[in-house]
Amino acid sequence: MDRDLKKTSAASQWQPRNPVLVWGGGAIGGCVAAFLARAGIPVKMVDVVAEHVHISRTAGLRIDGPVAQFVQAVPSSTPADLEGIYDCILLAVKAQHTEAAVAQLTPHLSPGGVVVSLQNGLNEERIAAGVGAHRTISGFVNFAADYLEPGHISYGNRGAIKLGEYTPGLTQRVEELAALLRAFDPDTSAEADVARYKWGKLAYGSLLFATALANETMSDSLSDAQHQPLFTALAGEVIGVAILAGVSPIGFDGFEPQAFAVEAPVSESKRSLSLMADHYRHSTKQRSGVWRDLAVRKRKTEVDVQIGEIVRVAKARGGQAPITEVLIRMIREIENGQRSIARENLVEFAQIVRELNA
Repeated sequence: MDRDLKKTSAASQWQPRNPVLVWGGGAIGGCVAAFLARAGIPVKMVDVVAEHVHISRTAGLRIDGPVAQFVQAVPSSTPADLEGIYDCILLAVKAQHTEAAVAQLTPHLSPGGVVVSLQNGLNEERIAAGVGAHRTISGFVNFAADYLEPGHISYGNRGAIKLGEYTPGLTQRVEELAALLRAFDPDTSAEADVARYKWGKLAYGSLLFATALANETMSDSLSDAQHQPLFTALAGEVIGVAILAGVSPIGFDGFEPQAFAVEAPVSESKRSLSLMADHYRHSTKQRSGVWRDLAVRKRKTEVDVQIGEIVRVAKARGGQAPITEVLIRMIREIENGQRSIARENLVEFAQIVRELNA
């Protein structure tokens, strides 16, 4: 699993026979669709919010923040009104909506087309079950963005973007898809084994879920010395599950998986957490999308289908993930109105972890 991964930089020679279809026009999909359209790449966006669709295709989709500020008209449609067959569908819906979205998009996917997951979590298995493994491309994204209202997305800061085949191996089509997405972020790369990044993101993501238990910013929580032992234990557990699954995670944007290994000195995990905190300190996105789901949009998070996968994988291989299970329980309690978002949640969580490790 420690093979050297090749990165690409060549310009794309891929000319789609039809527009690139972005399925899901929220924070991730909306940003990508707007940038592709601005670059002159034929693109069409699909979203379930009719008002968002109408504004995006008429007045234009507004992108703002420190990375870029512009308004771009993007051809858009609701799923019910969509027509045509497409060679490339960039899937950018929440993880819990993956199966429903795949069922809707499958009739619009060409026989030789691909679905590219630009999502958090391990959704490729669900996608492959619907369209076939040969038409599934795995994606890893870590840029910060928020859907603020119909027709308006805040792009807080850039982050790593990686693409790879469903099974390990570097192919020409992944190289070309990565080159296509450089119209959004010039550092996008094709990778031989993107699962290593995705498991790194699961560990990283578990920390962001934990920060959503409190109202402090991600930077403040990650850099708080009182909370850092909790974050270290949580990330270490997820890294351990990845190793159990035969994957050696790769770091990005300040997150260094090896710093959270059992044998690593505490100073290493503190350094990595400080780097992560600094990454977000310079972003307009100060709190996670999970916190926004809970505190602002008052809706279910991706905890069950994203973080829950960690527990499922651990148990399937004879292991356990008790710290992750506590995190899932606490997030569910906030979703159900049984717990309020507060710093005390992290203090309580840390106490539970100490008892588990006693």
